[in-house]
Amino acid sequence: MANDSGRQTPRRRVPGPAGPVRSGGGRRPGPGARPARRPAPPRRPAPPRSIRLGSPRPRLRLIGFVLALVLIAFTVRLLQVQAVDAGTYTAKAEQNRYVVHTLTAERGGITDRNGVALATTVDAYDITADPTMFTREELKVGDGPEQAAALLAPILGEREEDLVARLRPNDRDLRYVRLARARTPQVWNQIKDLKSALTKKAETDKSAVNVLAGVFADPSSKRIYPNGDLAAGVIGWVDAEGQGGGGLERKLDKTLAGQDGEIRYAQSGGHQVPTVGANETPAVPGRDVELTLDRDIQWAAQDAISDQVEESAADGGYVIVQDTRTGEILAMANSPGFDPGDLAHADPDALGNGALQDAFEPGSTAKVMSMAAVLEENAATPTTHVTVPNRLHRGDRLFKDDIDHPTWYLTLNGVLAKSSNIGTILATGELGENQREANQVLYSYLRKFGLGSYSGLGFPGETKGILAAPEQWSTSQQYTIPFGQGVSLNAMQAASVYSTIANGGVRVEPTLVKGTTGPDGRFTAAAKPKKTRVISEKTAKTLSRMLESVVDDEEGTGTKARIPGYRVAGKTGTANRVDPATGKYKGYTSSFAGFAPADQPRVTVYCAIQNATRGSYFGGQICGPVYKRVMEFALKTLQVPPTGAAPESFPVTFQP
Repeated sequence: MANDSGRQTPRRRVPGPAGPVRSGGGRRPGPGARPARRPAPPRRPAPPRSIRLGSPRPRLRLIGFVLALVLIAFTVRLLQVQAVDAGTYTAKAEQNRYVVHTLTAERGGITDRNGVALATTVDAYDITADPTMFTREELKVGDGPEQAAALLAPILGEREEDLVARLRPNDRDLRYVRLARARTPQVWNQIKDLKSALTKKAETDKSAVNVLAGVFADPSSKRIYPNGDLAAGVIGWVDAEGQGGGGLERKLDKTLAGQDGEIRYAQSGGHQVPTVGANETPAVPGRDVELTLDRDIQWAAQDAISDQVEESAADGGYVIVQDTRTGEILAMANSPGFDPGDLAHADPDALGNGALQDAFEPGSTAKVMSMAAVLEENAATPTTHVTVPNRLHRGDRLFKDDIDHPTWYLTLNGVLAKSSNIGTILATGELGENQREANQVLYSYLRKFGLGSYSGLGFPGETKGILAAPEQWSTSQQYTIPFGQGVSLNAMQAASVYSTIANGGVRVEPTLVKGTTGPDGRFTAAAKPKKTRVISEKTAKTLSRMLESVVDDEEGTGTKARIPGYRVAGKTGTANRVDPATGKYKGYTSSFAGFAPADQPRVTVYCAIQNATRGSYFGGQICGPVYKRVMEFALKTLQVPPTGAAPESFPVTFQP
């Protein structure tokens, strides 16, 4: 609508009539009423608020950085293990995985000249252990070594504390120790049975532990001596480590021992892994040694000297039997002896070989060397007259014979037959223009007979005796040495003197070994012994006839050595004995030396007994019977026929 001014005015809105009342009790608005408000539409639920994620890149970078550090560390360690310390770790791995065991070579046997076993080797076991299997981590107990040692000690015969020390060594990486060496199969069977019992118990009782799981056995060998103490002084023994401890076992140890081998194999839990190959270097067996000894003659000699030592209540004695032609030792017996297979019960003083290791003054058996010098130097003959007074003053001493007697009118042969000290002094005084010159001549013969030198056997501990140079002889020695006092030797040297005379004046170095046999069965003979002429054959034959007078003549001192059917040459000896404990004279050395048959010598026998305290101590009385017993047996064993010709003896006395 328009107004007066011509402007159009806005149309006013006129409310319409009120509407009818709604059924809800409400009323419609009438005309002109203000329209009612519309009810507000229901609110829609607010949409959920979305969470906004952070960017993953920083986290991925952090994780990647950490992984890179880890990989770098692994790489560095890998380089260290495989490059820098590769050798060290390889060695540790090898040590932990592989075990190396020594394969002990079988020791060669020792036989007599006829192949009879004197020392041999039988199967045995070395009882060993892996110390790493006795740790607390392995056994779950702290006293595993002590428990194992308590079980093993009675079986092995070892001290518990020693076994504990081996099972718990200072070296933590040690995988192999030897608990006992060369035990019999029965010993190992005992341990195996005990291990099995402990294993079964551990299977049923979870708290039980098999403390012997780390104990094993390596095949080894054991040295045995089938004849007990027979020739023990010669053969010697083997120590706990399987090495020669004395006698020929020691001297010939390298020959007998062979060369050990070894086996290297992978192990797990102390057992060999069968799927992994083993490297083995075989052991090379030792060589068998054949001696010159005759077992039967050795037995006869040992039996005879043992009986006489016991009967005479003596400190000891020796018998040597030698082949006069070859120098081979047929027997070398000592009393008392020992069993090399049972050293635990042996007398320590009896160990060794007294026949080679004891030095003693020989007494009258040495007079044969003085007579050899007199005859060889043409200072006298067997029939030369020697007037022997009851006493003889020389130097600073008054000398006598073993018995008081009126003046004897003896031949040189009689001096030897009656074993006169005074007569020997008088005879050797003719060796030079003066006593000093005579001493020099006698000394040269003593040396040629082997005194003051080793016998040539090279035996461990052998003595060469004592023979001073003549310029060092005291006033009394220059008169006592001719009859065997003031000089010392061993039994082998004494026997060699008589073998030299029996062999026509040629000294043959004694031998104990005939040869050796290798694993291939080839026999290698020992080197031929050295031969040296000491006196002429003529002098040797003359001496042989003179020595027969000692045995055959009724005035001789060796009548108890006679052997029916055989011509016997021999000499008695009774010397003052030096006591090893005090270094002073105490008691006597009684001896007898000789050979037979006298006209065709084959065997030399020497016997000596130290400090007889019961009955007679004269050599002819206690050693003469031993000589006869051993010589008779040796001649029969070697099948030496009796002598047919009668002896041609020299006179013993002369009519003044």
